[in-house]
Amino acid sequence: MTNTALDTFPKLIRRNAKERPDVPAYREKEFGIWQTYSWKDVYDNSRSFGLGLVELGVTRGDAVAIIGSNRPQLYWVFSATQSIGALPVPLYQDGVADEIQYVLAHAEAKVVVVEDQEQVDKVLSIMDQCPTIKYIIYKEPRGMRHYKQPFIKSYTEVQEIGQALDAKSPDFFDAECDKAVSDDIATLLYTSGTTGRPKGVMLSFRNMVEAGRLSVEFENLTEKDKVLSYLPMAWVGDHLFSYSQAATAGFSVNCPENAETVLTDLREIGPTYYFAPPAIFENMLTQMMIRIEDASKIKQKLFHYFIDVAKKCGVEILEGKPVPLMDRLKYALGNALIYGPLKNTLGFSQIRVAYTAGAPMGPEVFKFYRSLGVNLKQLYGQTESCAYVCIQNDKDVRPDTVGPPAPGCEIMIDEATGEVLYKSPGAFVGYYKNEEATKETKTETGWVHTGDAGIMTDDGQLKIIDRAKDVGKLRDGTLFAPQYIENKLKFFPFISEAVCHGNDKETVTAFINIDLEAVGNWAERRGISYASYQDLANRDEVYAQIKECVEQVNQDLAIDSELAGAQISRFLVLPKALDADDGELTRTRKVRRRIIAERYEPLITALFSDVSVADIQSEMTFEDGRKGQLKATVKIADATTYPAMRAAS
Repeated sequence: MTNTALDTFPKLIRRNAKERPDVPAYREKEFGIWQTYSWKDVYDNSRSFGLGLVELGVTRGDAVAIIGSNRPQLYWVFSATQSIGALPVPLYQDGVADEIQYVLAHAEAKVVVVEDQEQVDKVLSIMDQCPTIKYIIYKEPRGMRHYKQPFIKSYTEVQEIGQALDAKSPDFFDAECDKAVSDDIATLLYTSGTTGRPKGVMLSFRNMVEAGRLSVEFENLTEKDKVLSYLPMAWVGDHLFSYSQAATAGFSVNCPENAETVLTDLREIGPTYYFAPPAIFENMLTQMMIRIEDASKIKQKLFHYFIDVAKKCGVEILEGKPVPLMDRLKYALGNALIYGPLKNTLGFSQIRVAYTAGAPMGPEVFKFYRSLGVNLKQLYGQTESCAYVCIQNDKDVRPDTVGPPAPGCEIMIDEATGEVLYKSPGAFVGYYKNEEATKETKTETGWVHTGDAGIMTDDGQLKIIDRAKDVGKLRDGTLFAPQYIENKLKFFPFISEAVCHGNDKETVTAFINIDLEAVGNWAERRGISYASYQDLANRDEVYAQIKECVEQVNQDLAIDSELAGAQISRFLVLPKALDADDGELTRTRKVRRRIIAERYEPLITALFSDVSVADIQSEMTFEDGRKGQLKATVKIADATTYPAMRAAS
């Protein structure tokens, strides 16, 4: 039974401060040294900052925006804000000014708490369009010496203001904290905006606390667990793992020094509990393969031999299933020589449970990690569900499903459309200032539309096919599920992104983005010089390599009874990487198909014709923020397709 006295995060954090005051709660690597903060530190810092906000005029119901990398001080803003009845609103730190302006204006943010000078400048550039903003508070003082505006204050200055109030009114903070109840809105999280403007998802304390409690119980998480917090704070998955579950179980949240040191920090921390979207696991696999290509011949042979052993029996050993003695001995030797050192290099040695979610993961990548002994599982959820709908059970993990409904959840498939609907303790209250969208998404009986097409297996496992609006058919009636095909393509180290086309067409075609590091490394070892991404992407030798990858996917599709007719007939390599700054991807790296269809329409037309080259002119954003025009002539290549065949039994 839920403890009603612990129905909000400030109350949970206060409990942690009393019951486990010295247990590490948050760690941050700064200047190469790990700084540790206990649960008592979290409570004390949240208290002083929350009271400081009160002195700045923040009242119950006001929105406090949070922009920055994963930092303990920014996580404390959540609890500080919630303690005084205000509403925390995290934003993606890499969002361009226009994206940030929309959310700040829509949420009517009164205070914006940012990490550093870069974010301060970004907010200053759009303040005239956000009249509700009264204060900007920065965490990092570097570079802020000459900012003299009275509405710009440092994090420590606000805490000092709060400490003065606390000295005068020592009972005020806890009294404010106790006013909150479970049905109050805990946070406002904005969707990634795949099809349009982001929507503000209102999540109550009941939603987030229950989702955290049930998932902690499901995985038996305790204060001894460790998680690496490096994904955007504005993303619901990070909010579940690094805030909700951490406050519930009392485990430690570890923040890396910066984006470039994540893998190094991952090895140093050795988390027991880990989450990454498919793109991270795919990138790790790519890096692995690059390093193997640079290794000696004998090391390459050893690696590939034992990886084949792992593919044969690794998953069965992980799941405790019967495996022949000789295979077990080979696997044990492989673990000593290859798998163990490899997991140690990745920082995976201590992982007890790992999740992936946010997008479908290719079954080949999924099986690869599990075959090494990593307990990788798929999690299914949305911002609207607190990322809590389905969780795979340790004893029944499959690459083609996302598991059964999580404890307390229900799943239903719409018979007419094939869309997945769910009921969940984490099901959102509604969209902020958008009743119409709320009614379209959440029924009066509590069922929430996901927008995903899926099926339930006979034994109650959910299988996600694709986004419902993206699933289509070729002219001959063959099922066209673009994400499924794209994930197969992205298994190959040379391919970082793919976008397939084919709905209502006779064949399927594809845009390919090459992985610059993997392909660049391959080119350098073969003496192939290149001047830029565009130059490398257009090389005949690169096209030949991508053609092999595409045709391997076609061979795999040929044994799929539903998708054998959806093999890729033609492809091209885009002259630029798809980019969130150009609006082609969301901040969570989901493809914005409508924008890509509009921007690259000449190339799509060319793919479905018989021409071998096509011209494209497109706007792109450079790393320094400047806009420019990309003009290129792109080659189009044919790929071999294969007759449908039965899968080997």
